[in-house]
Amino acid sequence: MPKTAVGLFENPGLLEKVIVEIAALGFPRTEVRALQEPRSFEVAGVMSFPRLDYEVELRRELRRIGATAAEVDAYVKGLQRGGALVFATGPDQKVAAAEVMNRRGALEIEEDSGAEPNLPETPGPRAAPNRDSPVLAGRIREPAGGAALFVW
Repeated sequence: MPKTAVGLFENPGLLEKVIVEIAALGFPRTEVRALQEPRSFEVAGVMSFPRLDYEVELRRELRRIGATAAEVDAYVKGLQRGGALVFATGPDQKVAAAEVMNRRGALEIEEDSGAEPNLPETPGPRAAPNRDSPVLAGRIREPAGGAALFVW
């Protein structure tokens, strides 16, 4: 199952160091990408909304890899404020990219998911979730940093 580490950086000047360090872990250069909001958006006509199109596509791709709506909003706002995103995709043994991002200052993304749902109890013994299941998908929060690891 592919995993993608995503880190938001306030200082785009760190990007090259982060990318080089992640590539040194064995990631193919094509699987490590950096993204900054373009400085300008080319308008092609009256019904052209290039900034909106860019944002919609970014939001769609972030949701596709498992980011929540709150995370997507935080990433987009970070880019709008002049930050940068780094993406590193690889198999299970490549999750060290999130550690590199955290060491280099990936911002913590706060997620306000609201109150915990009040679900009815089910009778019987409670089983611990199987975290080693090959069907695990979603976001894995990395300790001591802001990089997120998405399994998709």
